Order: sequence, then C-alpha cells, then structure tokens
Amino acid sequence: MIKPIKNNKQYNEALKAIYGLMQKDIKPETRESDNLEVLSILVKEYELAHFPLPKPNPIDAIKFRLEQLGMSESELSSIIGHRSRKSEILSGKRKLSLQMIRQLNKKLKIPAEVLIQAY
Repeated sequence: MIKPIKNNKQYNEALKAIYGLMQKDIKPETRESDNLEVLSILVKEYELAHFPLPKPNPIDAIKFRLEQLGMSESELSSIIGHRSRKSEILSGKRKLSLQMIRQLNKKLKIPAEVLIQAY
C-alpha cells in the first residue's frame, strides 16, 4: 500500500521503489504504472517541501530568458529603456525599477518574484 512520505527514510524507500519500477517494462493502465505515477507525485511533493530550489539571480534570469527567446542583449533596451541603462542593469551597477520589473514580466514572462529579489 502506498502511503504519504513523511521522512527521509520513507523518501529513500520511495526512490528505490520508483527505480525498481522503472527497470521493468511496465504497460500503461496497469497497477504497476499507477503505482509508479503515484510514487512519483509523492516524491515530487516531498522534494518541493524539503529540498526547494533557490530562485535564480534576477540578472541571470534575464540573460537566460533572452537566450531562450533567441534575443540579443541589445533588444533588451526596447523593454527596459536606454542602451546605457541596459548595460548598467546587466553589469549590476543599477537595480531594476518597478517599471522595468513590470515590463520584463510582461514581455519576457519572467516571474515577478524572481525579478524583485535582492541581488
């Protein structure tokens, strides 16, 4: 019987069970495939609660998103303002303003909670 994961011992047991199930040739819509799915969800939730990933640095997030979208840093000027302002932001000499955060969130879809962090 599958139970909620409440401690590291149970977490490690669930990981072993997932590994064992993944080594098999499991057919969809079987008890084993359902067990694998439920265990994976339980492990994911335990990891989110006990091993949270830190949010990225706002400048790193901007650069990463530009790369994802195939945009150049010069195109960032059209979002946050003048070319010199863009350079100051990316070099860390100037902080993001509220207006810049709003624009980056709207145009690049970077979560506001990432952009408002101290850096």
